[in-house]
Amino acid sequence: MFKRPQKNFRTGVKGIGVGWFGLLGAAVLLAMIGGRPVAEPAACETVIVAEKPDWADLYDSLQLGVKGLSEEAFAYAWKGYEQLELSKPVLAIADFSQSSNNRRLYVIDMQEKKMMLQTYVAHGRNSGEEYAAHFSNRVGSYQSSLGFYKTLNAYQGSHGLSLRLEGLERGINDRARERAIVLHGAEYVSEQFIRTAGRLGRSQGCPAVPVEKVEPLIRLLVGGAGLFLYFPDPNYLEASVFSYEL
Repeated sequence: MFKRPQKNFRTGVKGIGVGWFGLLGAAVLLAMIGGRPVAEPAACETVIVAEKPDWADLYDSLQLGVKGLSEEAFAYAWKGYEQLELSKPVLAIADFSQSSNNRRLYVIDMQEKKMMLQTYVAHGRNSGEEYAAHFSNRVGSYQSSLGFYKTLNAYQGSHGLSLRLEGLERGINDRARERAIVLHGAEYVSEQFIRTAGRLGRSQGCPAVPVEKVEPLIRLLVGGAGLFLYFPDPNYLEASVFSYEL
């Protein structure tokens, strides 16, 4: 049975998921039924080996797939990071395609090529329950905004130590400061809350993190690092100037 074409982010090629041996086996079966001899397949004259993309080496060496981060999320994060002008070579990736019950925030030192931290992160209350599915740049939406952000300064606010964020994508997340979207700690971002509610708690649109992780996170990110909130939303991926076709 033929499968729906899926993109291979390592090659950029879409395939139908039917291997050579599957096609050969089908040919043999048809020939046997028809009583005709089976002709040997013609030899391939040229073998084209796809070049491994730059991001794949780091993805593999950090075992990000084992840690739950999809290739697609990291590939878009890498391509966007290459275009950003950041003061710190650190990128945090929030993979909102995952359940909120997973540790879906990954902080990576892109220069030293090492994972620095992995933890929980909340999405906006109107983005979804356990899974996020809806996103907005609108004030009062209480939804998360996808895309790339730059970290600014840390401050003490109503949620304690917090980190201001600048949305870098016009019409997608550029109202972050107007919406008071910041990285902060919250009691509802905890394994205890998951055990009680069956899912992580939700914010008013901020990427909220565990209280015990907010200080080390801000220390890693403050002053010009990158933050990428990812979801395979075709509208976002088409509109973003950073997430161009891989």
